Amino acid sequence: MASTTSRVVPTTRREPQELTVPVHLTTPPGLMQPVPYHHVAIATGNRHVHVAGQVARGADGSPLAPGDLTGQVAHALRGTATALRAAGAGFADVVRLTFYVTDWTPDKIGPFTAGVEQVAEELGLPRPLPPASLIGVDHLFEPDVLVEVEATAVLD
Repeated sequence: MASTTSRVVPTTRREPQELTVPVHLTTPPGLMQPVPYHHVAIATGNRHVHVAGQVARGADGSPLAPGDLTGQVAHALRGTATALRAAGAGFADVVRLTFYVTDWTPDKIGPFTAGVEQVAEELGLPRPLPPASLIGVDHLFEPDVLVEVEATAVLD
């Protein structure tokens, strides 16, 4: 059975133009389940919000949570939330999250997930998350940056 967020729970199949909200998240049968994110986002709104990569930095540019993947994930998501709010959006409007993590290895999933969980309630992160990718990279723009988060949201 398809998993959907509480924003839209269709009782019958609808065409995207019939949706009453700008973002519909779903995980169709036949795709890997359970996962901590939805596989599909259908966006019908007219305003698109693209949030540049957010990292664990204070407003003054000072590093936050140096060497701590969990802390940096939490701070990067807080920065993403701040950017979304400035555009009149929130995580409920997000159709895509992309996480870039330096020197990724599978054993980092625990600290990574802990960072998401640390701020999930505070930021109103939908569960499961919108469609998301975690991409391992050699390094980001500065050596102390362990994670960067990009978001795309759609509004009416």
